[in-house]
Amino acid sequence: MSTIATKHTSTHLGELERNGYTLIPDFLDASRLEQVNALFDAMLGSHQGRNNFEGNRTERIYTLVARHRVFQDIVEDSRILSLCDALFMPNYLLTASQAIVISPGETPQPWHTDDSFYPIPRPRPMVSLSTIVAVEDFTVDNGATEVIPGSHLWSDDQIEGNYRSGESETDAGFAQRLRGLAQPVLMPAGTCIVFAGTLLHRGGANIGNGTRRAFSNQYCEPWARPQENFYLAIPPAQVADMSPTVQSLLGYSIHPPFMGQVSAYHPLKALQPGFVPPAFRR
Repeated sequence: MSTIATKHTSTHLGELERNGYTLIPDFLDASRLEQVNALFDAMLGSHQGRNNFEGNRTERIYTLVARHRVFQDIVEDSRILSLCDALFMPNYLLTASQAIVISPGETPQPWHTDDSFYPIPRPRPMVSLSTIVAVEDFTVDNGATEVIPGSHLWSDDQIEGNYRSGESETDAGFAQRLRGLAQPVLMPAGTCIVFAGTLLHRGGANIGNGTRRAFSNQYCEPWARPQENFYLAIPPAQVADMSPTVQSLLGYSIHPPFMGQVSAYHPLKALQPGFVPPAFRR
């Protein structure tokens, strides 16, 4: 890694430690942004959210990493992986990869943290690291992500323990306290916000006339169960054509001494043509 890259990584790590989030400007250049928007044009239209958390006027396209090579390239971007290298144990995993497009009329998402399903008492180190990349400008009107700076350091008592399923939205006092602390993350298209899995945040209300296009890749410790089951979501033959780094992020790796093994074999063997697990051999 170059000296400049190391300096930038150190700066982002400092902001993550202090505030719980950091911004990477120009994460996507104009050419890649155009490519991603074209892919969104082709994919959108049949992935409407199913509840208040997903968003009744929000489209979510899951397993984005498998839908085009460009999304694989972004998943293994060195600027993000350098942060994961510093924060997590080796062989960390991709836990989620999805497009999130908020349409006009959407209400605010319930406040939540992205690694709340790991039942480890707070305050604690993050188990996951999230990214959200703006594919369109994030504005006050179109549903810019809102964050509570410093909330990654809160205890279970401070966070009131009921954020996991959004019940806190019915607690007027709790919701009012968060409204007073919330900050919208206004950023031009191509910018990436990186934040701790312990940070309280939400998608904002879209009171404008246009969409808010984005996608989110999230990473977690190698011992943590990922949100998305990529083993079932992506055929092994497709994974076999991906880079070694992406294969590892999808779980085709070993967390020492043998977590992730396939009948005592390294999981990469499962990507070889004709592989049959020993239990099914005749």
